[in-house]
Amino acid sequence: MSVRNRYVLEDIADDSWRMFRIISEFVDGFEDLGDITKGVTIFGSAREAAGSKYYDAARKTANILAKKGYTIITGGGGGIMEAGNRGAFDAGKRSVGLNIELPFEQKPNKYAQTQIGFRYFFARKVMFLKYANGFVVFPGGFGTLDELFEAMTMIQTHKVKPFPVALYGKKYWAGMVEWIKDSLLEHGAISPGDLNLFKIVDTPEDAVKHILGKKKK
Repeated sequence: MSVRNRYVLEDIADDSWRMFRIISEFVDGFEDLGDITKGVTIFGSAREAAGSKYYDAARKTANILAKKGYTIITGGGGGIMEAGNRGAFDAGKRSVGLNIELPFEQKPNKYAQTQIGFRYFFARKVMFLKYANGFVVFPGGFGTLDELFEAMTMIQTHKVKPFPVALYGKKYWAGMVEWIKDSLLEHGAISPGDLNLFKIVDTPEDAVKHILGKKKK
């Protein structure tokens, strides 16, 4: 066998094992989360310090939602994710942490009752969407923006049933919203109605009100 053919076969074998790992992540997610009928996913930066303004707001938001019967779903790490799981923990209610394997920064927090580990971002994002009746998005970085815009794209293209998306922190999101209006909308890249895919909120109570007031149909 030539060296080239040996490498091709090795690549095929690697791809086959990768396929099975991907399938196993979906199976684990569906089995562990399949009983969730009311869920809210909370996103935000893993770097937000405990006790900060946004950490405390995420904790309170999750606490209120948990007391209203919602399972809180987060990325399972620190910062805002920890705050979300902690809010449900404070209420004595179930929460979920969907942790992603990263070489730095991401370690599971201790407050999620259900912990599921993922190697692949796309499998993890399916779980965020599938079991959530709403998103509350706190300040975060590229990962938070990725999850936010994926959700809005899925709603916009009718790949999922519409659900409420609350962006927490008027000051933080103001520049992005202005850019969406002045660039995307002005250029015709989105429709005016697409601005209704999300709502800016500035208190936990307003975040909860938006989630409760605009449920999946």
